[in-house]
Amino acid sequence: MHTYLVTGGAGFIGANFIKYIFRKHGRNISIVNLDKLTYAGNLASLADMEGEKGYHFIKGDICDRKLVKEVFASYDIDYVVNFAAESHVDRSITEPDVFIRTNIMGTQVLLDEARLAWETGYGYPVNRKFLQVSTDEVYGSLGSEGYFSENTPVNPHSPYSASKAGADMIVQAYYDTYGLPVNITRCSNNYGPYQFPEKLIPLLIRNCLRGISLPVYGDGRNVRDWLYVEDHCAAIDLVLRAGKAGQVYNIGGNNERQNIEIVNTVINMLNVLLEDSDRRKSKINASLIKYVEDRKGHDRRYAIDAGKIMDELGWKPAKGFDDGIKETVQWYLNNEAWLENVQREIFG
Repeated sequence: MHTYLVTGGAGFIGANFIKYIFRKHGRNISIVNLDKLTYAGNLASLADMEGEKGYHFIKGDICDRKLVKEVFASYDIDYVVNFAAESHVDRSITEPDVFIRTNIMGTQVLLDEARLAWETGYGYPVNRKFLQVSTDEVYGSLGSEGYFSENTPVNPHSPYSASKAGADMIVQAYYDTYGLPVNITRCSNNYGPYQFPEKLIPLLIRNCLRGISLPVYGDGRNVRDWLYVEDHCAAIDLVLRAGKAGQVYNIGGNNERQNIEIVNTVINMLNVLLEDSDRRKSKINASLIKYVEDRKGHDRRYAIDAGKIMDELGWKPAKGFDDGIKETVQWYLNNEAWLENVQREIFG
């Protein structure tokens, strides 16, 4: 029986991870979900977990040292998976202090309490691991060629990515200084069910269904690598169980797309999936696209070299982009009540 402390488990990737782990490992696990429930945390995403044996939810802030200490005292934690983070780049530009506090100071609190709970006179028990979920954005921007590897120097360009880079460095320092068993994973752009409509794909779906403009930064040719969220969850689980302590693992989907390509893909997919619907879909077309002033410090291209996790741990993405985006759009169409409730909370 392994017990996971999943921080930020009511967020997009965290909620998908909790569902994945229960599907994969069933009764052999227990999960403690610690989430502050900011605007990006939604327990409706985990409604099917209510009453699940072995699942425990605690509302709280990872910066609250007293609470985090109590969690470690109350549960025999084997794995910490730290999803908890302020994650929207635009918000980090207007409120950088919030990102520094949660993403750096909160991570340090978790590291301290894990170290104090796990450290014995003989070091650390086997099968304990602290996994920091990070992002490819810490590497900065690429030109038209090349890929980010684990050896690429960290060079963040936004307050968000700088706060994540700072957290990564602290995690690595706890391995180097105290021997705390840690891993850092750096993933490309995730997409899939339960993502909040401030992020590109659900925002596009929401706006298309409402017949309102689709904002595209700059010329729309910024490139991102897209990773289906369940593939990301599988990779994290594998790194927890088999990753070498102290190592960084890049996780990418090998699906580079320009932002404007994503916009047009969503438009086309909605029209295909709504073909036999009585909805008015005539307005779902490229005329909705509205180019807006580019984001400050907007990185031009991200692309992940995931060769290390593939070669060392045998992971590879199972979901191709064409299938993944179709399933994702269909999920939002099937779950408009969820989308409506979330967007009401965010946008009013």
